[in-house]
Amino acid sequence: MPRRAGNHPRLTFGLLAIVAAVAAAAIAWASLNRPAAPGVAVDPLPPRPPVVVVEALPQLKGQLDRWGGSGQFTGGVLVARGDEVLYRQVHGFADQRTGAPLQLNSRFRLASVSKQFTAAAILRLQDDGALSIDDPLCRWIEDCPPAWAPIRLRHLLAHTSGIPDLMARPGWGLRRVTPASVEELTEDSKRYGLQFEPGTKVRYNNAGYNLLGVVVEKASGQRFPDYLRTAFFDPLGMADTGYDDGFSDVVMGYANLGGPPSPQPNANLSIIFAAGALYSTLDDLLAWNRALHGGHLLSPESYRQMIADHAPEDTPDERGSPRRLWGLGLFDKALGRQVRPDFLDRQIYHTGSWSGFRNLVTHQPDGDVTVIVLSNNYHQRDAVFLISQQAMAEALGRPFPTELAR
Repeated sequence: MPRRAGNHPRLTFGLLAIVAAVAAAAIAWASLNRPAAPGVAVDPLPPRPPVVVVEALPQLKGQLDRWGGSGQFTGGVLVARGDEVLYRQVHGFADQRTGAPLQLNSRFRLASVSKQFTAAAILRLQDDGALSIDDPLCRWIEDCPPAWAPIRLRHLLAHTSGIPDLMARPGWGLRRVTPASVEELTEDSKRYGLQFEPGTKVRYNNAGYNLLGVVVEKASGQRFPDYLRTAFFDPLGMADTGYDDGFSDVVMGYANLGGPPSPQPNANLSIIFAAGALYSTLDDLLAWNRALHGGHLLSPESYRQMIADHAPEDTPDERGSPRRLWGLGLFDKALGRQVRPDFLDRQIYHTGSWSGFRNLVTHQPDGDVTVIVLSNNYHQRDAVFLISQQAMAEALGRPFPTELAR
C-alpha cells in the first residue's frame, strides 16, 4: 500500500485500539458510578492511595516489629480510616526457600474472604434484574433434587440451606486433595439429603457457595471468574485480584507441623471454586472495601440485605458471648469483645483459612475504619486475630489490646 494512499494501517489500528480502551474504561466507570437507585447519585470512586510503607499507628508498629522480627507473624497488614492509609507494612517471606521477601503488593490466597465477592455477584445480578435472592435454587440447577425444592438463593447465601457442607461428608479427606470440576461438585452435593429444613438453622457451608457460583454463571452467561472480572475487578482497577488457577503468582503458604514452617504448595482450590478460590493484595482489598461499603457496587436495598442478620431467631450465642449476625457473605459482630482490654464497636467482617493462609478483613462502619490482615501461615490464627483488633482499636482511639480473651 502506498504511504500516501490514506492513513497508515498501524495508525488506524492504533486509533481504533485507543477508542476501544476509552470506551471500555467509560463503561466500567459507569457500571460502578451508576445511580444506586432511581434519583440517588453515588459519589465518584476515590483515587487509590500510593502503595508505600505507612506506619502511623505507633502501638501497632511496635507489636508488628516484635512479632515480624521473631516470626510470630508473617504477612501483611493495612489499616485505613476513610481514604487515609494509617498503616501498611509486610513482614516475612514470600518464599522461604529462595529468601524472597514479601512485598507490599504480594498476592495472598483469600480463602473464605472470597465469599463476599460471590455474594456481591448474586446481589449485583439481582440489581440488574437477572435474578432474585428469593428465587428457588431449582430454577438455576438442572436435574434439581426434589429435596432442594424449598431452598432459595438467600438460604445458600446465609448458610441456612441444610445442604451438607463439603467437610461434613464421608470421604472428605480424599475429596480435599482430588481436583474436581464444577459439574462434579454439583453432582456430589445432589447425592446427600438435607441436614435440616431450609431456613431453620445456620451452619457454615462451602458447598452452598459453590452452587451460587453455578447460579452466577447461568444468570450472567459468563464463567464465574470472568463475571467477577468484568463486574468488579476491572472497574475497580483490581489488577492483582482474581481466580487462582495455579498460575497466579501467589506467595507460598506455610503451616507449622513441627519444626520449621512447612510449605503448602498443593492448594487444590478447584473444590472451593466459588467459596474460597480468589487471591488478592492489601490495596486491592482496600479498594474493594471502599467501593462495597461506600455504595458503589450495590443498590441500597441489596447492600442492606448483605449486612442484615439472616440467622433464625433461636440461633444460640457462641461460647457464652453474643453470636455473630449472619449476613450474605459477611458477618457482623463486636469482635473486640474477644480481646483484653475489650471494646464493643460493631465490625462487619469475614475470615479465611485454607492451605497455608490465614486472613481477616474487617470494617467498622461508624468510624469508617478498614483493617486487612493477610498471613501466609495457616497456623497463625491467634496472631492474625489479635493484630486485627489491635489495629482496629488504635485506629478508633480505644485502649490497645494486649491479649486474647480466654
